[in-house]
Order: sequence, then structure tokens, then C-alpha cells
Amino acid sequence: MDKKRVWISAGIILNDSKDSVFITRRPAKAHKGGFWEFAGGKVEQGETAGQAVIRELHEEVGIEATALEHFMALEHDYPEKALKFDFFLVTAFEGEAFGKEGQPGEWVALSNLRDYTFPEANEVVLDKLMGL
Repeated sequence: MDKKRVWISAGIILNDSKDSVFITRRPAKAHKGGFWEFAGGKVEQGETAGQAVIRELHEEVGIEATALEHFMALEHDYPEKALKFDFFLVTAFEGEAFGKEGQPGEWVALSNLRDYTFPEANEVVLDKLMGL
């Protein structure tokens, strides 16, 4: 039996100098709980990935993304779920990023991202980001 593939849209929120990124820690009860991630969530029916990431960033980290650039798309299968991702670079936004849902969040230098544990699906994203 095939697992239904869940479509996720995530924002890689960059600071003005494009050398740091805002990441959040997944809740302990969530899939890959305790791991760090780029904020985002499920693309709802009738939404584009771009619309979804703008909505999710508002809901999760309290910012209004004003400039997005598609960074990469990928699919990743975990034993328990199948995911499809669209990642966007968020190069301009209004507001201050924070863990709006109570989750820890912090600005991390791109060069230090490997010090944080991300879900396996994010490995290729991190590799590409390190090349920015």
C-alpha cells in the first residue's frame, strides 16, 4: 500500500546580510520531534506552495514574507510517511521572527547550521545552503 504523499512548503528565512537563517525546533510530540527545521507546513487544497509558505510563516513565526525565491523541490520517504517539499528563500519580510506557537527559534549563521540536527529530508537543502 502506498503512503499518501504530503506536500510541505517551507521558508528559509535569511537575515539582511544573507549569512544567517532563522530555524525552529519541532515539538517533541511531532514527527521528527526535537529536530530543527525551516518553518513551514502543509500546502492546503487550492493553495500554491508560495501562498502556503507565506501563510505558514505568519502562523508559525509571526512574519509577513515580502520577497520569496524558490530554492528547491524534493521528495523524501520516511518509513512512516512520504513527503514532497518546496523550499523558498525568504529574502525580505516584515516583523520579527519568533516561535509564535511557543517553539524555540533562533538565528543561526549559515556556517553553523551543521551544529543543529535536522530531519534527514533536509540534508540536500543544507548542502545547497552551505554553498550560498
